[in-house]
Amino acid sequence: MFDSHDPQNPSRRRLLQMAGATALAGALPLATSHTAFAQARQLIVSDPGGPYTVAYRRAFYDPFEKATGIKVVSVARDSQPVAQFAAMVQTKNFVWDVTTLTLSADIPYLESKGFLEPIGMKAGDFPGIMPEAVTSDWLGVDVYSTVLAYRTDKFQKEAPQTWADFWDVKRFPGRRSLRRSPLDTLEQALMADGVPIDKLYPLDLDRAFRSLDKIKPHINLWWTSGAQAMQAIQSGDVDMMSTWNGRAQAAIDNKAPVKIVWNQGLYSIEGWGIPKGTPRAEFARQFVRFCGDPARQALITQDLAYGPTNLKAFDGIPKERAPLLPTAPANLKGMRLPSPQWWADNRAKATERFNAWLLS
Repeated sequence: MFDSHDPQNPSRRRLLQMAGATALAGALPLATSHTAFAQARQLIVSDPGGPYTVAYRRAFYDPFEKATGIKVVSVARDSQPVAQFAAMVQTKNFVWDVTTLTLSADIPYLESKGFLEPIGMKAGDFPGIMPEAVTSDWLGVDVYSTVLAYRTDKFQKEAPQTWADFWDVKRFPGRRSLRRSPLDTLEQALMADGVPIDKLYPLDLDRAFRSLDKIKPHINLWWTSGAQAMQAIQSGDVDMMSTWNGRAQAAIDNKAPVKIVWNQGLYSIEGWGIPKGTPRAEFARQFVRFCGDPARQALITQDLAYGPTNLKAFDGIPKERAPLLPTAPANLKGMRLPSPQWWADNRAKATERFNAWLLS
């Protein structure tokens, strides 16, 4: 599987070529009114590339083109799009018109700066959609989750089912791995220490780091990319780990003896935002609204083991596929969304302390 948080980055050369082409196009006179119309009926959408492009082309790009006549050109974006997003708004040099953004990581900052184009949406516009997947200027279309995964060949009789079990090295001996990031890891440490999943915020950092102190000597790998995480659990280099469900599912699809524990998972929502001021904002708004349709979202799940935000999409998802997705009702009920506002307010402080703690 392929993760938005671990994408195949486009080369700098490609981005510069695109930006140069955009500037050049703006400097050239239009040859004919027909050419101008053809150029106007186009939308440039950026996504993480790889399987994402395949899934989104099937679910959104091609159907939108067919429904509206507006051509969708997709480009692979930077792994962290916020800096480029902000630069485009500030310079008014729009390399693309719509991009994928993650609710917890990106939206509070971009909204606070006024960088998002207003779309005027509300949850009531999309019956069946998760309320937290809609803001007035952003629409979430898929959900991935950070979960506990373990090797079934290692734990055949009794297996870890909670973060407290993961921290219990006597009852569940084995090689362990956590993500080299405070996001999710701090929440897991608190749940391991007995904090209920619905009482996590505001995060008690002192308590979280005391909990991390207990497990630190037993962590064999602090992973930094989805590919690294998948390889570790698939190869058996680790016996249990915190990982993204798409990566764990990829290991399972590759016949590795791996099981996902949805209980106490932390899910993230990603979806579409529009840079404020793009000249194709009206087409972009049409596209974003189009992606809230449950039938469209159901198609994503054929290529990605990510859940739709419009839960009516499950009416069109095969019964054997649904249990593999984070927003399947049985999976979703034991998880929660990390607080976007807490992380917007405390990310720098938490990251600095986490990095210093790793080195201590």
